[in-house]
Amino acid sequence: MPYMKHEFDGGPPQDNSGEALKEPERVQEHSLPNFAGGQHFFEYLLVVSLKKKRSEDDYEPIITYQFPKRENLLRGQQEEEERLLKAIPLFCFPDGNEWASLTEYPRETFSFVLTNVDGSRKIGYCRRLLPAGPGPRLPKVYCIISCIGCFGLFSKILDEVEKRHQISMAVIYPFMQGLREAAFPAPGKTVTLKSFIPDSGTEFISLTRPLDSHLEHVDFSSLLHCLSFEQILQIFASAVLERKIIFLAEGLSTLSQCIHAAAALLYPFSWAHTYIPVVPESLLATVCCPTPFMVGVQMRFQQEVMDSPMEEVLLVNLCEGTFLMSVGDEKDILPPKLQDDILDSLGQGINELKTAEQINEHVSGPFVQFFVKTVGHYASYIKREANGQGHFQERSFCKALTSKTNRRFVKKFVKTQLFSLFIQEAEKSKNPPAGYFQQKILEYEEQKKQKKPREKTVK
Repeated sequence: MPYMKHEFDGGPPQDNSGEALKEPERVQEHSLPNFAGGQHFFEYLLVVSLKKKRSEDDYEPIITYQFPKRENLLRGQQEEEERLLKAIPLFCFPDGNEWASLTEYPRETFSFVLTNVDGSRKIGYCRRLLPAGPGPRLPKVYCIISCIGCFGLFSKILDEVEKRHQISMAVIYPFMQGLREAAFPAPGKTVTLKSFIPDSGTEFISLTRPLDSHLEHVDFSSLLHCLSFEQILQIFASAVLERKIIFLAEGLSTLSQCIHAAAALLYPFSWAHTYIPVVPESLLATVCCPTPFMVGVQMRFQQEVMDSPMEEVLLVNLCEGTFLMSVGDEKDILPPKLQDDILDSLGQGINELKTAEQINEHVSGPFVQFFVKTVGHYASYIKREANGQGHFQERSFCKALTSKTNRRFVKKFVKTQLFSLFIQEAEKSKNPPAGYFQQKILEYEEQKKQKKPREKTVK
């Protein structure tokens, strides 16, 4: 099954529609490619419903609607599509099969990630809700499968799907067809869709992609609501050393938002290990895995997780805002001065922030600065051959750090897969990537240059 293969093989994180990938921007948050725009928004819209098993009282999730239907696929492609479609229902209803008909159900928006054998990833954006109608009924999930990471945008698309679902499935089809024919916009650009709704007439729906693409797939507000800055810093420290991290929460939305936010703190590095925002009940054995992972588990399975044999795990209870298990050294992983810098930056002006974009920028910024200060000099330590192939000079790169505590941290960090994947891309690319991280490195170097002459005149 496609989601069982989680080790990233170091190849470019692209899918069958990877023509829009820009070479310098390949190293992205947890291996999601950074799309320049211009390709399909999505691969499928699926409806997953609960159906009663013939001989038992419990239910199983099955796909009851699929758009578009795929025909004329080659045999290998057909097998992969079948594996993909078989895996999806499990992730739409990860909370097992103990369902009863309901008259009220709060809608939930969440997402999951499926990793193919070649390391490419597809994202499922889900809206779980009760279908319209009288009397008790079972929830269903609208699931959009895409290889594009842009959660805010897909949440808006799911709002439109939900609005139409209250009228009829027949009204969803033309909207999704229009979306499928539209090209995914470049960062900062807008695509406008024309859509007809009975009794309302023609609507124009604008979908705008954020200009700052490294934050377009994340929302930090859930993480800030559940945890303190100090706890977020300890999660970041554990992730940087590629440890095992488990998040526990009741709601699927909270789980998936918090785990995406934790992975996004690693920018410009990519989490390349097992990554499951909501672990289905049948895959709970993942938490015994000896390799690094970042997973979300619903609170109802807390005891099963606690009883599992695990080593070096940070177990985060998002409902209580506590750590149920930890290694114990989380506060000592990062250099003390740089920890203080992050905490000071996070605390400044947090209450004045109004929009999701402002919050994202405010939270992400200090962590990007951390990497600028510790490894921002990497490009100067890649020696190039005549053919342009680079070789990273690890020893002299570490030696270049004047602070002992920074050097001690970086010597550990360079051994991680996070760093080695990033450096492999940098060795291949003749110029440093012209992205957000590079911009921050240049700004920092400029500040240092301006400081030096001032220091000399003071002496």
